[in-house]
Amino acid sequence: MKVGILQFFGWRDRSISLNTVYERALERISIMDRTGYDAVWLAEHHFSTYSVCPSVHLMGAMAAARTKHLRIGTAVSLAPFYNPLRLAEEVALLDVLSGGRVNWGAGRGFERSEFAAFGIPGEESAPRFHETVDIVLKAWTSQRISYEGKFYRYDDVEVLPKPLQAPHPPVWMAASSMPAIEWAASQGHSILMDPHSSFADLVKKRRHYAAKLEEAGYSDAGRTIPMARLIAVEETAEKAREVARRVAEWTVGSYAGPKHTGNVRQEIRSYGGKDPIDYYLSEAMIHGTPESVADQIQSFAADSGMTYLMAAPLSAGSFRLLTDKVLPLIAG
Repeated sequence: MKVGILQFFGWRDRSISLNTVYERALERISIMDRTGYDAVWLAEHHFSTYSVCPSVHLMGAMAAARTKHLRIGTAVSLAPFYNPLRLAEEVALLDVLSGGRVNWGAGRGFERSEFAAFGIPGEESAPRFHETVDIVLKAWTSQRISYEGKFYRYDDVEVLPKPLQAPHPPVWMAASSMPAIEWAASQGHSILMDPHSSFADLVKKRRHYAAKLEEAGYSDAGRTIPMARLIAVEETAEKAREVARRVAEWTVGSYAGPKHTGNVRQEIRSYGGKDPIDYYLSEAMIHGTPESVADQIQSFAADSGMTYLMAAPLSAGSFRLLTDKVLPLIAG
């Protein structure tokens, strides 16, 4: 199994400077480069302390400068918030500067406050996303691009630079809802699977995606489908559960709780009928000792067919133990 890290930039304590948050994350990324991780996947968010990283491409350049082997993933570039040609330029430039190490993950987003601030009507988010992805891929693979769409029109534009990787970096679409999964499958795109869905939902969605791929005439064989999981690792199960509980409370309060109703997917809002904190602890998080966490990961991989774990460590200690004790047991 390949293992990457889903890197958030949470600002839970404002007495700590944001510069410190960024420096700690970049130091972690340097460690990843030396310890066998496949990639860092940078999470883009706006207007929230849940993760203060509004530009995954700028952060990706910093990550690339501090590493030699680690792949630089976006999880995701929130495509509707960019002019498509500007997005194509930025990701291509990052690919060139990193020596061809970019994994491009694109997503629609679903936080209403972001769409409102950027002046994008909610009903336009999906078609804008689809059109932007189409334009980016055409800009990378055409010497010059002419395009006539609903939102964007271009006439004989040469987009430079082109990506270093040919024909372009590996591409994934963030897909959590069934419509998003079905659209990605209809286009033959690989998908990124989110950290908030339950274990059972991930298995169901993964199977649905494979079936829809086949219906559209594409093969599922050999695809890399990263599955994200929130992970707390400590020396005792009790300590790990407490770390997981604190992060679950933070997540519900800052990102996915009742005050965010209407901003997140229905299956997350309902929490499967459970208390939100209990939902995360029992249905969406992996937590325990290093040996227990390795067992849980391997068990889930057997149930889901997971071949790529996108791990989101919930503390500095969790990252250290994941790196030192869990990674050697699961990576291959």
